[in-house]
Amino acid sequence: MAPELKVPLLEGRGATPAQTLGNILVSIVGTGVLGLPFAFRAAGWLAGALGVAAAGAATFYCMLLLLDCRDKLREQETEEDGLGDERRLNRGDGGNYTYGDLGERGFGPVGRYFTEAIIIIGQTGGSVAYLVFIGQNLSSVLPALSPPAVVLALLLPAEVALSFVRSLSALAPFSILADACTVLAVAAVVKEDVQLLAKRGRPFAGRSAFAGLWGVPFACGVAVFCFEGFCLTLALEASMSNRGRFRPVLFQAIVGVTIVYISFGVCGYLAYGDDTRDIVTLNLPDNWSTAAVKVVLCVGLALTFAVMMYPIHEIVEARLLAPGGWVRRRCGGVVQRAALHLSRVAVVAALAAIACFVPAFGDFVAFVGSTVCALLSFVLPALFHLRFVGPTASPWARAVDYFLLLAGLVFAGHGMYTVLAP
Repeated sequence: MAPELKVPLLEGRGATPAQTLGNILVSIVGTGVLGLPFAFRAAGWLAGALGVAAAGAATFYCMLLLLDCRDKLREQETEEDGLGDERRLNRGDGGNYTYGDLGERGFGPVGRYFTEAIIIIGQTGGSVAYLVFIGQNLSSVLPALSPPAVVLALLLPAEVALSFVRSLSALAPFSILADACTVLAVAAVVKEDVQLLAKRGRPFAGRSAFAGLWGVPFACGVAVFCFEGFCLTLALEASMSNRGRFRPVLFQAIVGVTIVYISFGVCGYLAYGDDTRDIVTLNLPDNWSTAAVKVVLCVGLALTFAVMMYPIHEIVEARLLAPGGWVRRRCGGVVQRAALHLSRVAVVAALAAIACFVPAFGDFVAFVGSTVCALLSFVLPALFHLRFVGPTASPWARAVDYFLLLAGLVFAGHGMYTVLAP
């Protein structure tokens, strides 16, 4: 059984509602928020706000679908083995399931492999986005390091060294530091937005509420990307001491994050208009305070890149060490350990190479959000819900599942088309 996505703060059990709220925020909020003003420029401030609100509502609903699927499987296992909930918890498994477990229970080994493949592709997309963000921001602060590929080449040895850290607990401070740096960058952008809007006097003058039909899918793709951490829903719920309170806590977190996203995107677009960059920190004035914010943010992201890579390395190594895996069959002892280390170097180097060829942060984030993230956040939860709960669900619930399934597939298809079309 291959490992799933993890967050350092989830190690252990018995989290309080406040701790769980913090865990949810850490797992959701990432660098994608700094691309929201550009998404609002593409869609218009009103269309962008509606798109983010719709993405938040759909994400919350699909998270509940995953919990419903887990509850249904737990009921079935209780009936099959005759164990009550208390005895099951005492037995040690607690009826816990990962995202991959749902895929396997619903569609066999193919379901697990497909689910894990999509998770890894999504995690890879997020990791590449981190590198693109770091390269573009540091190049703007230090023009001597242009183009961004130079920054990534200099950063590669440090990232390879961090990839050898195999303890998730040791990486936990880096994840928290990155989120703190993101908050600092958002605060710096908001401060500049407020100053510019105060000078303009009429903030909505010359700003489009609806910039065109084709801008809406772009904004929705960025918004879906911003609600990262979807795959951690089951782990977040399992970490609570009182699981019955998870849904209200999740609702509070999603509502709060959605309000912040909308406010940040609207303010950024109103402040910079058509000059809004795909990474809004690039719109900040060239002074020492802005340069310091960018450098601190990039350092935090560079350190937490190892956290993003952790599940990727675990799954790659699990496949290499599988009973029929190449490393297990042909290598042993020191050679086997060297092969595993080499796999980590190769994965990090490959992602850095991919990041060098990404033309624009905003376009890449929208593509990942509208394809891989849409499959993870909408298509698979609806499919699993139809499989496990559908036979006993109401016609209305099944209709919503089919709508999410079809809408997610269309959304993903549109995202692929925009990239592949000449």
